[in-house]
Amino acid sequence: MAHIVVNTKKSKGTINKNIYGQFAEHLGRCIYEGVFVKEEDGIPNVNGMRCDVVNALKNIKVPVIRWPGGCFADTYHWMDGIGAKENRKKIVNTNWGGVTEDNSFGTHEFLELCKQVGCEPYICGNVGSGTVQEMSDWVEYCNMGGVSPMAELRRSNGHDEPWNVKYWGIGNENWGCGGNMTPEYYADECERYSTFVRNYDNDHPVYKIACGANAADYNWAKVVAEKAGPFVDALSLHYYTVPGPDWFNKGKATEFTVSEYYETVKKTLFLGEIMDNNISILKQASKPEHQLKLIVDEWGNWFAVEPGTNPGFLYQQNTIRDGIIAALNLNMFQDRCDTVVMANIAQMINVLQAMILTEGPKMVLTPTYHVYDLYKDHMDARQVESYAETEDLVDGDNVIPSLSVSSSEKDGKLTITVVNVDPAKEAEIDIILGGVKVSDASARTLAGDIHDHNTFDDPEKVTLKALDVTVTDGGAGIKVKLPAGSVTSITATEI
Repeated sequence: MAHIVVNTKKSKGTINKNIYGQFAEHLGRCIYEGVFVKEEDGIPNVNGMRCDVVNALKNIKVPVIRWPGGCFADTYHWMDGIGAKENRKKIVNTNWGGVTEDNSFGTHEFLELCKQVGCEPYICGNVGSGTVQEMSDWVEYCNMGGVSPMAELRRSNGHDEPWNVKYWGIGNENWGCGGNMTPEYYADECERYSTFVRNYDNDHPVYKIACGANAADYNWAKVVAEKAGPFVDALSLHYYTVPGPDWFNKGKATEFTVSEYYETVKKTLFLGEIMDNNISILKQASKPEHQLKLIVDEWGNWFAVEPGTNPGFLYQQNTIRDGIIAALNLNMFQDRCDTVVMANIAQMINVLQAMILTEGPKMVLTPTYHVYDLYKDHMDARQVESYAETEDLVDGDNVIPSLSVSSSEKDGKLTITVVNVDPAKEAEIDIILGGVKVSDASARTLAGDIHDHNTFDDPEKVTLKALDVTVTDGGAGIKVKLPAGSVTSITATEI
């Protein structure tokens, strides 16, 4: 029997709900067919937003959506996507598949999506091929409540009141597709752009996010944090789990060996080390009155595309392995909640590690979606210390822990999320509670063969199921048996 200790006397702070954020890029079928449809498609919608998708996103309480990219953001000119749809400029999406982008989904449509879902928008500005004036105008268009050229333009396009968009990204991956810049050059650009990303309402100040590092590029993070840090609120970080020998020979989403599963877990857990090093850099660059935060606004599994699909659309299936990877990442984010204040999985629908897959009028919820359903009780809860007594799982050079845990409390309720990483063996767990006792407990779990996934022919193969738990030691303990290869959320009422 393994042991987990939960100590409610120690905490890193509040788990920001934005850690469970999403990312929607103009890539493949994420926007078009994913969230946005036309009347002639015959799919139930409100103002073009798919009702089934919106309801599914509301169920997992999506807190924030990042848009329009990604690499697409640094080729996107926002004025192409406003006004009458028949007059909007058609462009070629040079980053993703070379398809025509008709700009029928623009600023108004994105903010309508956020309104229907009930979440905050996070807009990523164009630093790579745009101008300071262009981004400044975009902020004014969205946030100016008084009289100004951009506010009048917004009103002429049918939206009288400002949206008061809070989160603004100063470029995307400017070390790569966003301009192939050096950190020194980008830091100068970030300072210049940030100067003109202004507040238009003191009650709704903007939150500026600089382009941070690609994975373990600590020099980029250090230069940008030290030079541009006083001008922004946070730095981003991008990290993808890519099993296989290199980016051009990625593993497959549904056909993988146990060794490849171990490799995927090991590479995922490396993000913990990367975040810790970035956090150290941010703390050293911060001032007491201005603490820089970390936003992991692109993360997730990146596999080879599904056979027969457009290579530029990045469409991949989603198995219980993906659910386990999502949970490992969320546990890591939660336990660094004093600095990690947002994370945006890539991507929301039909792209990479998606919540939802669609095919015409059909919709499938993925194992990753179900993990987000398990974790929603952590939102804005007080993180509490927890750790697991684990054994190492060994496969060649891949050595990984058998368990991962993160815990929180809110409104008299204790939530413990546990991953049994072992794909072959169930785990009997004795949870020892410190600083609190509980009167009752319940649990839900995502479990099955690590290759299991939902399809349009079998959409309910992977679902959440109830799991038996027992309160022990007069409320000071909980016993549970975790299935092999599972993610479990245990909820207990505090006495």
